[in-house]
Amino acid sequence: MTQQRRYGGRRTFLASSAALGSVGLAGCGGLIGDPDDGDDDGDDFFGQIGSGRGFPEPGGTPMDDLPDLAGELVLYNARGQALVGELLSHLESRYDDFTVEENPGGSADLVNLILEEGSATPADVFFTVNSGALGTLADEGRTRSLSSDVTGMVANETFATDDWVGTSGRARTIPYNTDAYDESEIPDSIDAFAGDFDGQLGWAPSYGSFQGFVTSMRILDGDEATKAWLEGVLDSGVQEYSYESEVTRAVASGEIDAGFANHYYIQRHLAGNPDAPVSTAFTDGDAGATFDVAGATVIDQSDQPELAENFVRHLLSGEAQAYFAGRTYEYPVIEGVDPVGELPSADELNTPDVDPTQLSDVEGTIELMRDAGVPV
Repeated sequence: MTQQRRYGGRRTFLASSAALGSVGLAGCGGLIGDPDDGDDDGDDFFGQIGSGRGFPEPGGTPMDDLPDLAGELVLYNARGQALVGELLSHLESRYDDFTVEENPGGSADLVNLILEEGSATPADVFFTVNSGALGTLADEGRTRSLSSDVTGMVANETFATDDWVGTSGRARTIPYNTDAYDESEIPDSIDAFAGDFDGQLGWAPSYGSFQGFVTSMRILDGDEATKAWLEGVLDSGVQEYSYESEVTRAVASGEIDAGFANHYYIQRHLAGNPDAPVSTAFTDGDAGATFDVAGATVIDQSDQPELAENFVRHLLSGEAQAYFAGRTYEYPVIEGVDPVGELPSADELNTPDVDPTQLSDVEGTIELMRDAGVPV
């Protein structure tokens, strides 16, 4: 029997329930942006692709080579309008018979909502910044297996499973002030920042991405070593900020010398301030080089799985991957599209061997940070 659709249009938003029980996804929300991060300059990104005025013509599979989207898709969207609204609007305008009925919310709230709704959920696709949320739905049996036509579009097999695919990526980095340091002076080991770095550091310990990074350190090095690292950084007199965008701005202004942040904050800052004295350094194979992905999955109860899977394929098209690179400054996950800025490709990064779906399990991380004296 066809499930009843509960939404009146993509811009008619419903609040997801905040009272639903926890499923171990504390800290999943807010991993990409902060209130100041929307890129709302009004330019038509897709109209400028390959024009010489915008993003170069991407590789990968063009949307023209994908089946048309037709029908009404219910999208549980944990990515946010500021980041993906333009992409969704482009797909609706490209296909006359296609509409997105969008239910926005935090990753944890939407996962809990899908689990609470059970077989009555109207969700066709879940789109999130956090791979841990995707892993939770898969573990609960609430996802539909994806075809190789979808999973095969992703360049790195670690960015996809049978149940979900990564659609863009983010790398942990060290933003540093180029007036104060040369790149060769920035340590390539995260351990060095707990005592051997002589500059003023900044971090955002209450921010979800930082907590995911500390979770990665716990997985790789254990709780004792992670606590010692946190205490060492605290002893250095590290400056505290609410968001990693603020860390990056503080580095660029010279308020601090270096910090800890996802890579795209540096690229976003440089996009608006191309002469700012801030650049990106990477550590080598440790928790400081952790790579995580945003991604999407088809919900098991979708009554139109073909449309849902085709929508996910569109998120991996050349144009959509160019959007993630050129508009949100994330790492693309297909071959033929490069990240924006003077960055190595995802394959060139020496990332640690950490299952990204474990990075959202931060309850123990928050407890450890508090034990170390970190304000969270």
